[in-house]
Amino acid sequence: MKHNETRNVTLLSRLVNRIILFFYHWMGWQIEERFPQGVKKCVIAGAPHTSNWDFVFFAGATKKLGIQPNFMGKHTLFQGVMRNFMLDMGGISVDRTRRANTVEQMKEEFARRTELNLVIAVEGTRSSDGKWKSGFYNIAKAAGVPIVLAYADNDKRTIGFSPPMMPTGNYGEDLLKIAEWFRSKIPDLERYKVLEQQAKDIIAGKNEF
Repeated sequence: MKHNETRNVTLLSRLVNRIILFFYHWMGWQIEERFPQGVKKCVIAGAPHTSNWDFVFFAGATKKLGIQPNFMGKHTLFQGVMRNFMLDMGGISVDRTRRANTVEQMKEEFARRTELNLVIAVEGTRSSDGKWKSGFYNIAKAAGVPIVLAYADNDKRTIGFSPPMMPTGNYGEDLLKIAEWFRSKIPDLERYKVLEQQAKDIIAGKNEF
C-alpha cells in the first residue's frame, strides 16, 4: 500500500517534486536505459554518489518514468509536521531503538507492501573511495527481492538501470558481476575500478564485507 492512498498528498511534497522535475529537464538529463518492466519490488543500488545533486537528477528520472523511489530515514524525521512530507517523498521510517535491525525492518516492509523500490546509496558517503557497503545486498537477500543497478554519468548527463538481478548468496561473485556491469557503462571511472577490485578481494578471501 502506498502511503498517500489514504490521505491527501502535502502541498510541500507536490512543490518539491515539481522543482525536482524542472531541474532534471533544465539540466538536460536523459534516461539511457529504462527501469525494467514488471518489477514492483526491488533494491535499487545507485552509484557513484559524488554530489547531493545525484538525488535530484535520479529522482527526476524516476518521476519521468512514473516510479516512486523509496528511501530509509531515521524515525525521528517522521514526527510532527514533517511526517506526511517524508512519507509523500517515499521515506520509510527506520527505528534504531527497535530490537529488529535495519535488515529485518526492511524485510518486514517489503512483505507488507505490494510495491517498494528501495534506493540505497551503496557507497555510503560522497567521499567514498568506491568500496560498497553490503547492507543493500543483505536487505535484498532477506526480503527475496531483486537488485536493480542504477548509474549516473555526469559527463553525458544520462541515467540508466540494469535488468533485475537476484542475489545468489555468494556476495563476492555477485559483486563482481555488479562491478562488471557498472564498468561497462563508464569504463574509466576510478570508483568502479575500486569496486571491481573489492569484489575480487572478497572472492580471494582477502577482504571481509
